[in-house]
Amino acid sequence: MAFRLASSRFTTFGASKRRFLDKALTSSFTPYRCFLSSTAGLDDNVSVGENIPAPPMVYIAGEEMTHYVSNLIVDQWIKPYFNTDQWETFDLSCKSRDESNDKVLHDAVEAGKRIGAIFKEPTITPSTIQVKEMGLSKAFGSPNGAMRRGWNGITISRDTIHIKGIELGYKNPVFFERHAVGGEYGAGWNSVGQGTLLTTYLPSDGAAPFVVDKRDLTDDHNVVVVYHNPYDNVSELAHLFFKRCLEAKITPYVVTKKTVFKWQEGFWEVMKNVFDETYKSDFEKAGLLERCGGDLQHLISDAATMQLIRWTDGGFGMAAHNYDGDMLTDQIAQVHRSPGFITSNLVGKKEDGSLIKEFEASHGTVSDLWHDHLAGKETSLNPLGLVEAMIGAMQHAATLDAEKFPDDASKQVTKAKVFNFTETLREAMHNTFRYGQGTRDMSGPSGFTTEDYIAKVAWRLERYLSQNAEEVPPPRLNEPDRKLRRNFSVDVEAMNKMFQKYDTNADGQIDYQEFESMMVKLNLAPTVDKKEK
Repeated sequence: MAFRLASSRFTTFGASKRRFLDKALTSSFTPYRCFLSSTAGLDDNVSVGENIPAPPMVYIAGEEMTHYVSNLIVDQWIKPYFNTDQWETFDLSCKSRDESNDKVLHDAVEAGKRIGAIFKEPTITPSTIQVKEMGLSKAFGSPNGAMRRGWNGITISRDTIHIKGIELGYKNPVFFERHAVGGEYGAGWNSVGQGTLLTTYLPSDGAAPFVVDKRDLTDDHNVVVVYHNPYDNVSELAHLFFKRCLEAKITPYVVTKKTVFKWQEGFWEVMKNVFDETYKSDFEKAGLLERCGGDLQHLISDAATMQLIRWTDGGFGMAAHNYDGDMLTDQIAQVHRSPGFITSNLVGKKEDGSLIKEFEASHGTVSDLWHDHLAGKETSLNPLGLVEAMIGAMQHAATLDAEKFPDDASKQVTKAKVFNFTETLREAMHNTFRYGQGTRDMSGPSGFTTEDYIAKVAWRLERYLSQNAEEVPPPRLNEPDRKLRRNFSVDVEAMNKMFQKYDTNADGQIDYQEFESMMVKLNLAPTVDKKEK
């Protein structure tokens, strides 16, 4: 057991857990940083110019505004401390994919499979119009399908991002596991006329084929769609989901539409069996099933959409099929604040059982700000989702490298440095928001430009890594007005009409009875658990 003491924040480390003492409690004296390590002799200090060898990682470059900002982040936040020569970079811009006839995508997938840790910038899936504008030979499809297949995708983890000291949509974390394969995204389809449609299954073991579905088509114009849901890896999804929920102390739910889509019953059955056999007793001991009647609960997808609006205290997780997961996580993003405030991490598996993890922001390339940037206008892009993805990828890369070489002390030291750096980066970024020096979606018109925010965090990061304390503790803030978001599109006139509808006595305010009536009509009123009656 090793101890170190240095002037700065008071920090404790233990089994991968780190806590910062609220400086509001320590403002009357110089705070100190106390390091407690379970591995004697490990030095996690990071300093400018140290040129720490960043562990192998795949870096997938995209385009437009998020590519520009990612370059700023790497140049100003990462490279002053790390040597990134072991990162393998692949350009997945439309131009690069076109020039290589998509070989660059194939190469990126193969590298990701080999290395196991991937950071991906947002990319463009070109429309017909963009194909002409960019002079492409064809419309390349989304790279996501190739990645999910190539990396044996199990789940896409999408979690809310929280800034300590700033209130957002959900008070506590919300986790989501979206089955990474199957469903509508891999569907075969065609437009046909009148006739008969047969879906026939031919077993690979040579058994007799049989008709899965037969239907007569009587319309002149039909679209027929065929897809399947592979369930072999649902048990792995279940283990990942329940482990994460248990570690974070949140309550799990499983979402399907199995009351109508009977074929979804298998997803629920696998999830429930894994839960009962491996995790139920641990969840019971932790008291995490009290809010859901003492057992793992199934939610119909329709009901889940309503609960996501109601359960703003957070502290829950959901797992669902591919398409439902896509839709529901978009709703989570809007309740929490925006797509920039949730993560998007693809988890797959190598043949040796080790996990492949790809991290990306859950938003796109932010074309509108890119066009402003090209026009010479000021921009203010919040890079929170991009940075969380970078942090996740760097930490996973360091973990894999340390596990691959367990007897190499230098790998263990590098892992400790990566974790210290990334956690300190997160703290520096969050505190910059709290000091009112954030981007304009958080700090209003006086907020920083894209470049100024990057520079300010770089300054604060160096101070924190040099163990310099803040002179004034960062304040705690309510959620910034959502009108500050550049894509805020609420119809104020329609809102006024809605208010007048529920202000039944036209006195300019809504009393409790009017509020109750409104909540019931909108199906937003909290309900009493029947089991509690």
